[in-house]
Amino acid sequence: MTRFSLTPKHSFGQNFLSDAGTAQRIAELIGGKSQSEPLRILELGAGLGALTSHLLAAGHHVIAVERDRDLVPALHELFAEQIERGKLTVLEADAKTLDWAAQFDGSERQVLAGNLPYQITGPLLEKTCLLTSRLERAVFLVQKEVGDRLAAAPGSKTYGALSVFIQARFSVKRAFVVGAGSFYPAPRVASAVVVLTPHAEPITEETAVFRSVVQSAFHARRKTLRNAWKSLGSLEMLERVAAKTGVDLDARGETLDVRQFAEVARALEQARGQEPSS
Repeated sequence: MTRFSLTPKHSFGQNFLSDAGTAQRIAELIGGKSQSEPLRILELGAGLGALTSHLLAAGHHVIAVERDRDLVPALHELFAEQIERGKLTVLEADAKTLDWAAQFDGSERQVLAGNLPYQITGPLLEKTCLLTSRLERAVFLVQKEVGDRLAAAPGSKTYGALSVFIQARFSVKRAFVVGAGSFYPAPRVASAVVVLTPHAEPITEETAVFRSVVQSAFHARRKTLRNAWKSLGSLEMLERVAAKTGVDLDARGETLDVRQFAEVARALEQARGQEPSS
């Protein structure tokens, strides 16, 4: 950063990964060890290339997305040789609005990766879900709190709507925790690396009914499902759905796993379809 007279931008949520050992470990999760075929990697928020360099060294093709126009020239200078060889493409773009699918070439070995700023982690995870069928995996560096929520099991304090929506499409592994000292400037919280591997078939599609069932269940965690879901249908309808799916309406939402939420959503859609029109 001194070389290019740069300083971190708080407005962009910039905390640059500065520990080479951590970058290497992340690269290995992405696919940095020897591969029979190179990966095509869409890296979100390349920064100054701490992770990019390891991915390129492993022989992969990297599309580095960076929204900070002050960092883009630095990336071009640092990786001029790899850009000239066609191994690296640098895109000055906002990851939130960029068409990710358009960056892939149709091959099967495609990976998403990046150090996700906390303030836009949610929207970027939503976009990741839309690419499930195109991905081999996604490897993200996120705040530890978010990593815990993504990987949480039913019944735990960190299990919530985010856990359900992500786990409906991905197998989630929290690979390791990254301390604040691995970044510049050091953030106030720890981070974690998560690996999202798409299910061969999603547990369920994220329909409007599924989203309502999940969000209502966690909107007030202390409520029983009987009370949490009362806006979704009549008590009689909910009791029919519960009987069909084996769900206890006196339980709380945090006790249901992803498949149970999916079964309830399907049963509720069917029950609504059977209701006589007024």
